[in-house]
Amino acid sequence: MNGLDLKQAVISGSNNICSKKLMINDLNIFPVPDGDTGTNMSMTTTAAVEAIKDSDEQEAGKVAKAVASAMLRGARGNSGVILSLLFRGFSQGLSDKEEATGRDMVEALGLGVDAAYKAVMKPTEGTILTVARVGYEGGLRALVDTEDFTEVWRAVCKSAKEALDKTPEYLPVLKKAGVVDAGGMGLLSIFEGMLKYFEDGEIVEYAQSNTQDELDNFGSTVAEFDEVINFTYCTEFIVGRDTEIATDPNELRLFLETIGDCVVVVNDEDIIKVHVHTEQPGDALKKGLEFGQLLTVKVENMREQHKKAQEDNASKPKKAAKAKLEPAEPTEEIGFVAVAAGDGLIELFKDLGCANVVSGGQSMNPSTDDIYEAVMATPAKTVIVFPNNKNIIMAAQQTVPMVEDRTVIIVPTRTIPQGMTAMLNFDPDLSPESNKDMMMDAAKHVATGQVTFAARNSEFGNKKIKEGEIIALENGKLTITEKTPVKAVIKLAKNMIKHDTSFVTLIYGNDVSESDAQEAFEAINDKFGSKVEVSLVKGGQPIYYFMLSVE
Repeated sequence: MNGLDLKQAVISGSNNICSKKLMINDLNIFPVPDGDTGTNMSMTTTAAVEAIKDSDEQEAGKVAKAVASAMLRGARGNSGVILSLLFRGFSQGLSDKEEATGRDMVEALGLGVDAAYKAVMKPTEGTILTVARVGYEGGLRALVDTEDFTEVWRAVCKSAKEALDKTPEYLPVLKKAGVVDAGGMGLLSIFEGMLKYFEDGEIVEYAQSNTQDELDNFGSTVAEFDEVINFTYCTEFIVGRDTEIATDPNELRLFLETIGDCVVVVNDEDIIKVHVHTEQPGDALKKGLEFGQLLTVKVENMREQHKKAQEDNASKPKKAAKAKLEPAEPTEEIGFVAVAAGDGLIELFKDLGCANVVSGGQSMNPSTDDIYEAVMATPAKTVIVFPNNKNIIMAAQQTVPMVEDRTVIIVPTRTIPQGMTAMLNFDPDLSPESNKDMMMDAAKHVATGQVTFAARNSEFGNKKIKEGEIIALENGKLTITEKTPVKAVIKLAKNMIKHDTSFVTLIYGNDVSESDAQEAFEAINDKFGSKVEVSLVKGGQPIYYFMLSVE
């Protein structure tokens, strides 16, 4: 395998996961609006494709290095960072090689697996790590009999698939939901896309799924990229399962694949959720009726959507590109960078002393390069970074070895309230490392409450949660479901405020009116204001109606 082969294989793997990202996103079982594994991993591979697509480089080692560098900078979310570490292994293992053998690729994958496991503080089996490791082990076994490149990579994919199928055995929550691990599915999709090129010399075609969900999430992408629409009707429906019907829902999936593409069939004990692009929506619905009653139906003409999006896009002023932050000379001793979403929160962190605030958070994880750019634009010899989201910590940590002219310290804050408290506890008389320890210790004493909506149907404990229902989390644990965000945050405050609580900060988001925010504040203040200092802050954050900081 030379450099051109590796380039084509990476493009094929990227196209494969991009085509399957919605299906992979649907494997996320926790109902909170998520960073979306499929989206994060596909954006990470897309960064690599952009870096190499026009390259004529013949040396495998140089292409592997370009891929690894681009993935590292473009990595989003924990799954994206782990993916970038696996491909960094290819870069290390293929260094200075003009061509790579099957043994070279397997040994390089082993380096990536080792790096990925070391990067995770508490590696969890049944995740992307397991799929990568078992795939590597399968490749090693194949080397006993052959060093044929395609045969060895086929063995990697076979073992990775077997590991993916077993992920529910490692993680009971996956077994209960009847799904496999999303990150593992994403990795297998990439590996199988690469295998397709190795076997046939053909690149997997990218099938863009222009669903309304994607239009809502990514604005005018359908107008900007004139993709071919193979089927006219985006058809979505939910079937209430008839318990007396024993037919395997997989038969529904197989049928839909004969009349369309972009097929997603997710089933649990009570419902089957279906998505398909087809010319025969009636046939899809008729087949669905064989499994029970139709609860919801949505059929949309994608060609008309595409046409309208183009017209709308033409009539709107072009959105200005994000201004690139310019590097700054490190003249000051200490500087701060935080990650936050919402105008109010961004201004709040700037008021606390942040030189730069990276826009991002839940469902919109910034890339490693976004954080690196903010670090380099901070004029300080030591830059302290607050990720403020558990899915951004790994991306932030990857910036540390990238920076040469200043020291970067990551304070691994997992929520906005933790980041606020950490910054308030900074002591200019202490060393940066001592400050890191003290700020993180202070952050650990902050309880975080969050009120949002259920992004999908799910079941936790004995309670079934419906898509769109208002939910509240206490330190990441789902504890409350309610009819309105105001009722949910009041109930959440009653649960979280203890006898030793001193301060409570209520942060309201972009989708909460001033009157609703005031109602929630007054209810909490009336009950606890005599012994606790309660503050109201307009954060303007998306996703979360309210965030509650209790310390």
